[in-house]
Amino acid sequence: MADKDSALHREAIMGRSWWQPIVLGIVLIVAGLFMLRNAVAATVISAIVFGIALLVVGIVEIIYSFWAPHWGGLVWGLLVGAFYAIGGAVLVADPLAASVLLTLVFAAAMIASGAVRIFLAVQDWQPFGWLLLASGIVGILAGLVILAKWPLSGLWVFGLVVGIDLLLHGIWWVAHGWTARHEPRPA
Repeated sequence: MADKDSALHREAIMGRSWWQPIVLGIVLIVAGLFMLRNAVAATVISAIVFGIALLVVGIVEIIYSFWAPHWGGLVWGLLVGAFYAIGGAVLVADPLAASVLLTLVFAAAMIASGAVRIFLAVQDWQPFGWLLLASGIVGILAGLVILAKWPLSGLWVFGLVVGIDLLLHGIWWVAHGWTARHEPRPA
């Protein structure tokens, strides 16, 4: 029963053809390779796209806040919307400077996340606790490497991370579509 449900779920996600996820995967792989080839341009483009998204969300939040049932909801909605819109405008106005600042925050978050993973691994050692410990150590080391090269790392870190993510996600889609072509189709 679970196999039939998972096959139906995959069918709903992928549609009736196995080649669609392969095409999507190839597009993601090409985009990832482009980003890895020019990480600085990818960082700037990512900052601009993220900034536009924040700006739109901020404007929608501000408009939506006028339908709040209480004055407090109006004030909080306006405040949240203004923060989103201002953050988005800053990202769009100067994506290089914003990327440098975001990279500093990203490095600090990686170090903090790595420390938490190490603590959790030592605190509650499971059969794969060594994997969590290794993940924490790598997170801390990656954050320290980014900090050591900061502010220059702000120009390429996000492009590199997004490029690797797109590349790996694309490989997954290709593998998913390739294996799905041999699965029987539910009636």
